[in-house]
Amino acid sequence: MARLAPVSPRLVRITLTGPDLVGFGLGKPAASVRLLLPPTGTNEVVVPAWNGNEFLFDGGERPVIRTLTPLRFDPATLELDVEIVRHGHGPLSTWASAAQPGDRGAISGPGRGYEVDADAPSYLLAGDESALPAMRQLIPLLPVPSQVLVLVEIGSLDARIALAPHPQLRAQWHELPAGARGGDALVAAVLA
Repeated sequence: MARLAPVSPRLVRITLTGPDLVGFGLGKPAASVRLLLPPTGTNEVVVPAWNGNEFLFDGGERPVIRTLTPLRFDPATLELDVEIVRHGHGPLSTWASAAQPGDRGAISGPGRGYEVDADAPSYLLAGDESALPAMRQLIPLLPVPSQVLVLVEIGSLDARIALAPHPQLRAQWHELPAGARGGDALVAAVLA
């Protein structure tokens, strides 16, 4: 990792770099990369074998992997930006909260991504804070006459960030109430 920069109190942009990024491409909008994390308490990443469907160690165990949206790639400097929500628990949040330049990780990808249907009269983008990087990539690609409704579940009000501009954009930020399960506020917003 080359550097970290806060995007909000809960979202951090991490710039990954290394010679293995030669030839990397972002792929389609809102594509994904898999970040393989080192085991807790170490800085060494062991890249397991790929069996065509998943990464597995020799004993059949799965490594700690999380899927992220690649935001920016600079082929001249071999720098790749991703953003991670620091929500206080889980392997990725824990790693991102303690991460320092020079820490190690490994990525694979990109995968998937979206084709934007240019004929749709409206779009609904719904997700939690971890979906914000993908949403910010998709919004400027949506046709201007189309209506765009963005619904985001956030853990706290300070998680709101600027979204990409679009003249027909309406954004709703839904704070997860104390004691509620992740997804509850988003499901209620979508159903409403």
